[in-house]
This record gives sequence, C-alpha cells and structure tokens, in this order.
Amino acid sequence: MTRETDDKRNFALREKSGEETSVFTGKMPRQAALKAARKLDPSDSEDAAPREEFRLRERGTHKLHIYEGWAWREDAPDDSPEWMPETVTEANVSKQEIEHLEEL
Repeated sequence: MTRETDDKRNFALREKSGEETSVFTGKMPRQAALKAARKLDPSDSEDAAPREEFRLRERGTHKLHIYEGWAWREDAPDDSPEWMPETVTEANVSKQEIEHLEEL
C-alpha cells in the first residue's frame, strides 16, 4: 500500500494501562509527537524541563512509537500577531523505539 504525499495519519496517545486518551494527526509520527508534547506541563526553560515518556499508536497498525518529550515556555516572537499570547509553549521530542503490539 502506498501513501499519497499529503496523507495525514492518526496517532493515539496510549497510557500504560492500554487506554487511548487522545488522538494527534500528522504526516509523520514525530509531527504527532510534537503536538502531544505541547500538552505536557511546560517548564520555565528548556534546560529545566523534565523529560516524560509517552507512547503513540498509529491507528490501523500494531506499531507503538515511543518518545521522550519535554515542553517549556518561551516569549512570543517580536513579530507575532496581536492575537498570540505573550508566552508560547515550545516542545521537543526524541524517539526511543518502536514496539509492535501483539493485539489491540
């Protein structure tokens, strides 16, 4: 099966219990992981941000993408639009591994 270049994929945030609580969309797993990381409790700086592990299951597959993510607060850019808040949440992720689930 080939994918179109503009196809979006859905990734479900999976808890340790196996419950899937949220869904994030992206062309690549990392894009969805960055969206998930922005939902973490942000720290005051990137260096002080605690790393948290989270798991994203690609919908329609048995692949479980495991990431370490962190989030922090940063001042908005000087050229930001008026509607943007003064501080924004930034995030970063690091892929740890991919697991293949036996069953869903």
